[in-house]
Amino acid sequence: MSGLNKQQFQKEIAPKLKEQLGLKNIHQVPSIRKVTVNVGLGSGLKDARFQEVVEHTLTAITGQKPVKTKARKSVSSFKIREGMPVGMKVTMRGTRMWQFIDKLAHIVFARVRDFRGVETSCVDSQGNFSYGFREQVAFPEISPEDSDLLHGLQVTITTSAKSQEEGRALFDALQFPFKK
Repeated sequence: MSGLNKQQFQKEIAPKLKEQLGLKNIHQVPSIRKVTVNVGLGSGLKDARFQEVVEHTLTAITGQKPVKTKARKSVSSFKIREGMPVGMKVTMRGTRMWQFIDKLAHIVFARVRDFRGVETSCVDSQGNFSYGFREQVAFPEISPEDSDLLHGLQVTITTSAKSQEEGRALFDALQFPFKK
């Protein structure tokens, strides 16, 4: 691992991005604001063991305890009542965020089954990055032998980029493996 951190970003990556994007001020360079890892409970809504597995997985992957997200309103066709837990999420900032981004770019994507590169559509029009994993076993903290319940998770990286091009340049500079 290259050990990406905020100081390395400010000293090495930001000046290159400033020049590449043709910006006048270093403060205009897009940067990472936060990383959110989210799991929807879906079919495991009423299964306490599934919720335990999801909570353990998120804690192992991120190093933080997840927050339960609750339904804002009742949906009778899905048997969901207002205030029911429908998912779990972790929001990372600071050092943990930079370590997670480094791990994601250099280790996790390489462990995804049949991985051919990240689609450019993962960067939205505001320059934020979203990627959904079908299985949590792509993360090195989770061993496939111990995981009897598989579930997916969503990683969202929020940036200060103002366009898809700026966001794509930022993630290219962070060495994300995009498809060519």
